[in-house]
Amino acid sequence: MRHATLLAAGLLASLSAVQAATVQVTVLARDGKPLPDAVVVLEPAAGQPVPAPQPVSHTITQEKMQFDPALSLVPMGSRIRFANLDRWDHHVKGGAPGLLAAGTTSFEFRLAGRTQGQPTPSSEVLLDKAGPIQLGCHLHGSMRGFVYVAPTPWAAKTSSDGVAVVPQVPEGAMQLRIWHADQLVDQATVAVQVQPVTSVNVPTLIQPRKPRRVQFDSGNQY
Repeated sequence: MRHATLLAAGLLASLSAVQAATVQVTVLARDGKPLPDAVVVLEPAAGQPVPAPQPVSHTITQEKMQFDPALSLVPMGSRIRFANLDRWDHHVKGGAPGLLAAGTTSFEFRLAGRTQGQPTPSSEVLLDKAGPIQLGCHLHGSMRGFVYVAPTPWAAKTSSDGVAVVPQVPEGAMQLRIWHADQLVDQATVAVQVQPVTSVNVPTLIQPRKPRRVQFDSGNQY
């Protein structure tokens, strides 16, 4: 009986040893400056189980010739509603960005312009594959947006100071993945040993493009 009690106590101790930690990641651009709007994803080491993230419902609007927000981070299995707030038609196309091979969720549809007093034209898509998705509009080529679908619950975007804070990360070996809309090639993953409070600096070869000034003339749209 005493042996069983000691065994149970040891099991409880081993389970309690796996604590939730907070991981702070600072991402730097090629020039050494903080890199905002970078996606940070933590994944368990090879062979470790990955808990399914909790899906959410998220809305991206099209307004004044822009996707808002320009970058969305959602867990895999989430649904995104696209809504057209402009008075003219828009197109929504989503697929793998740049030179990446197909593999992420892809979709394509057209949204009618908004009419005052009528429900906002919208359409919803299910994001059941992990990875980045680039958004575009065939009718207005200057429109660009991105969605990153995270495969784990431990993901965040960097703020204007290049810092992302990821809470509730299990202690132990993890792989850190960085993605940014302006990257030219995939960034190598970084091995991280997660402790109760973990801080990581990640230099990259990514140099963000200067924001484009959107020319908006409501009188010349269709």
